[in-house]
Amino acid sequence: MAVIDMLSRLNLDTTVLRTRMATLTQQTTTGLKTQQLGGLGQDLPLALDLKAQVHRQQTYTAAISAAGGRATGTQAALTKLQDVATQFAANVAIKLDPNDPQGIVRAATSAKDALVQVANLLNSQQGGQYLFGGTDLANPPIPDAANIGTSGFATQIATALGTLGGGNAAAVLASAMAAAGSNAAGVTPFSAYLSDPTTGLNEPRRAVPTDDGQVVPYGIPANRNAAATSTGTTTGAWARDLLGGLAMLANMTPANAASQPDFTQLMQGVTGWLKSASVAIGEEAGALGQTQARMEKLQTSQAETVTALTTQLAGVQEVDMAETITRLQGAQTVLQASYSAISQLGKLSLVQFL
Repeated sequence: MAVIDMLSRLNLDTTVLRTRMATLTQQTTTGLKTQQLGGLGQDLPLALDLKAQVHRQQTYTAAISAAGGRATGTQAALTKLQDVATQFAANVAIKLDPNDPQGIVRAATSAKDALVQVANLLNSQQGGQYLFGGTDLANPPIPDAANIGTSGFATQIATALGTLGGGNAAAVLASAMAAAGSNAAGVTPFSAYLSDPTTGLNEPRRAVPTDDGQVVPYGIPANRNAAATSTGTTTGAWARDLLGGLAMLANMTPANAASQPDFTQLMQGVTGWLKSASVAIGEEAGALGQTQARMEKLQTSQAETVTALTTQLAGVQEVDMAETITRLQGAQTVLQASYSAISQLGKLSLVQFL
């Protein structure tokens, strides 16, 4: 009977060893202490907290990355917009000669094309979202970019230009600036959303969340400045200044040069208007560049945080592989010895019964 009792104990021990070996084998395969969170015991709350932190930080990192892509697209558009403003201020408006009718016609034609180009640039998209549309991501900030030359504000500028003469150059420019600065429906080329004081006209800039309770503004609405402050001859918004100055040039005809002093004075005013736009766009691009640098640093910091949290989580839910393999090998040795002992005891038991 003693032999039989010993065999029973060995069988029980062998069952325990097989269970331990199965667990160790699974651990060496997966690298995890357990595939069920509940199996972590007292470490479960810490593991859940670490997992939540990792997920949250990864979400912020993804958001920053997406915002960085949109900021890059915005920078590209700003570069082209500033090129247009600088070109027409330095090479067109200031150089127009009232005694050169063909030059005036060529400048007007060029300005008409540039006006459409600027409108399309303000309608730039990144990933299907309009970059200059504020939080109205699905709709263009300038709904009819192709026909902006015949929009309400451009028509009002053309009407004011038609009155040039008799020393009223300053008044004509003021009328043009009022038209460019208008938010009235049928006048402004900008969308109803951006022009409405209850929606886009006064909403905060589009921003990206970078951590709990922290956001970084980076959006630039098409119809108002974001970080830049326009000075000099300005409506207060560089996009309106650029569109207005181009609309003025686009509607120029040789007849407007009948009063040369007024024509020259007006062109000086338009040049200042376009220069103001160029300078403000440069400021906007510079401020956005600083924001991009900040986002890059935040993204690096987020990545480092995720790495640290992941390492901490690994310490909670992953096994020490070298130690686990050693324990598995030891269990295999003990199990083989147990099988051998059972075999020998089985032979003894048979002899006794015979």
